Amino acid sequence: MAEDHVPDREPELGLRERKKRETRRRIADIATGLFMTRGFDNVTIADVARTADVSVNTVFNYFRTKEDLFFDRQDEIVEAAGRDFRERRPGEGAVALFRRRFFEGLDARAHQTAFHEGSEVWTRTVRDSPALLARQREIGRRAQDLLAEQLAEATGASPDDIAPRAAAAMIFAVQSTLVEQISDRKSAGETLQEMAEDVYAAAARAFDLLEHGLGAYAAAPDPAAPDGPAADPTIRN
Repeated sequence: MAEDHVPDREPELGLRERKKRETRRRIADIATGLFMTRGFDNVTIADVARTADVSVNTVFNYFRTKEDLFFDRQDEIVEAAGRDFRERRPGEGAVALFRRRFFEGLDARAHQTAFHEGSEVWTRTVRDSPALLARQREIGRRAQDLLAEQLAEATGASPDDIAPRAAAAMIFAVQSTLVEQISDRKSAGETLQEMAEDVYAAAARAFDLLEHGLGAYAAAPDPAAPDGPAADPTIRN
């Protein structure tokens, strides 16, 4: 009988490190609650420290900036796409991987998709703050650059090969567009149930375009052709 495989586990943290991690998480959770209730620009570090019952210096010991308090898991976000790519299934291409992962996120109502209850509050908080919008773009760019590096390594691309960077940019563009559309609809008051069918159809459509290419999409009308421009068979209506 084959031996059971026991996955590697992270070494257990000591008491001191566990307490530091718990303190960091508690401060971040309290800060996020304040930001989402009052607005990011209306909350100071002193407000966070007072509510968390710690000193301002303690907050800065854990978080370099106020934006870091809101995006306290930004390193996880940056690493996620690269990690998913490294762990893709045998024979699974990049587009198929991220298509699968996006639909899994929709099914799980994952916060990365904005397809979850309360996403409109998060969206409003970010969109109302230029600082948070800038940091969100920075995080997205870091994640995209890391994925491009992973793609280049996996394909043996040369440093001047644009394909890995273009592929990463297109993957992130599709995901970002879908998330923004979901965020807009949720912010407009639609329920998850009301938008579910459209959200899944839009995701399928977007990843179809990514997988098969734009082809003749949006071709100009051709008066010489009796039925207009020929339809690209890879593009679904």
